[in-house]
Amino acid sequence: MKSDAGCFGLIVGNRGFFPDALAKEGHDFMTGLLKKLGYSVVVLSDADTKFGSVETYDDAKKCADLFKKHRDAIDGVIVTLPNFGDERGVADTLKLAGLDVPVLVHAWNDDAKKMTIKHRRDSFCGKMSVCNNLVQYNIPFSITQLHTMDPSAPEFKEEIAWFAAVCRVVKGLRTCRIGAIGARPTAFNTVRYSEKLLQDSGISIETLDLSEVFGRANKLTDDDPKVKERLAGIKGYTNVKGVPSGPLVKMAKLAAVIREWMIANYLTVSAIQCWTSMEEYYGVVPCTVMSMMSDVLQSSACETDVAGTVSMHALALAAQSPSFLLDWNNNYGKDPDKCVCFHCSNLPKSCMNDTKMDYQEIIAGTVGKESTYGTLYGRIKKGPMTYARVSTMDTEGVVAAYLGEGEFTNDPIETFGGFGVAKVPNLQGLLRYICQNGFEHHVAGNRSQCARAVYEALENYLGWDVYWHEGNM
Repeated sequence: MKSDAGCFGLIVGNRGFFPDALAKEGHDFMTGLLKKLGYSVVVLSDADTKFGSVETYDDAKKCADLFKKHRDAIDGVIVTLPNFGDERGVADTLKLAGLDVPVLVHAWNDDAKKMTIKHRRDSFCGKMSVCNNLVQYNIPFSITQLHTMDPSAPEFKEEIAWFAAVCRVVKGLRTCRIGAIGARPTAFNTVRYSEKLLQDSGISIETLDLSEVFGRANKLTDDDPKVKERLAGIKGYTNVKGVPSGPLVKMAKLAAVIREWMIANYLTVSAIQCWTSMEEYYGVVPCTVMSMMSDVLQSSACETDVAGTVSMHALALAAQSPSFLLDWNNNYGKDPDKCVCFHCSNLPKSCMNDTKMDYQEIIAGTVGKESTYGTLYGRIKKGPMTYARVSTMDTEGVVAAYLGEGEFTNDPIETFGGFGVAKVPNLQGLLRYICQNGFEHHVAGNRSQCARAVYEALENYLGWDVYWHEGNM
């Protein structure tokens, strides 16, 4: 039943006091539209109920049974109201189905020139009744930006795309399995987190000690097919000119070990200890290996920042494009709304203008240049930015987050690592919020505008405490 784009359950509301023909129109149009947009649709047919709509309790039972049969495929449910709709029928269907997926409530526009008893929809009013019942039934739901929307309008297609993103984030996080490789670096209290709070939202953590990683890597021979495959991938990924062959082979072995472990444990994303055990006892930085994973939407955060990985993964799920982890790092001159975002870096190649591999200048001062090859240098491309940070507030017993949108600019700057100049409206207010509420210096970024979808998923369906900076809620 499921397409690459996703699968929606569709409830077509109907109410006997209103023209039935409108229910038929709604069923046919919405089913056709969703399929045209690439989604699979689970919906009643006119062989099941009148025009495949839901009005009575019997209709609700039939629709719920249909949804249950396709439980594993359905990512979200769309409720469309071509007329007033039966408030109980919609709520009963969702309660009986018990899917626990996002729900979008949509009402059709009335035509001011067609307000006779034969043509008027009254969806404007019916939507309020449906939402009232969903609140009574304690069923979370989403609503379109405008109270009523013409489903043939381009803006409505954007709403469907937004809702699909919400569904991806909710499903992706509730089933997320994170590989935590290595212990939290002692110097980074900022990345402490609660496994139990994350698990309560469905996010599981699998751990692997660095000693096991190094041990497995050192057992691999240079001519092992897995190592050769990873080495070829690294050389094809970025410019490695000037990098000695020894560190490149070590990176290939590291990549092979991590890949094999993640596949064996059904892991989605990862967080890896770097500072400075990796360099001192193995002899490379893992940045390029992590960059390659993030570039194919297998987000990987450094310094074992598991909550940072969750932040990256949420953005990647929503935008369907690579995310990266940055430091809010430097002021940019005297502009209060601009700053320099930086990491050493493991940023995905596709997010940067050009890349090259080099040694990590900061750690090299402690452990020596020869042990720090593998960092990826480059500047983040100019364009849109969505940022997000998830944190477990352990003493309060909640998962919290902040997010917002801005842009990466082309303002001149000369530095090293992976970096970009970010412009964020009222940046000073955001920084004040971060400091006063104890959030970390790490922030996830994505070259997209997807804050609305991520906010809806985290706040409304995962039940986290989310702040949307300068949000249009």
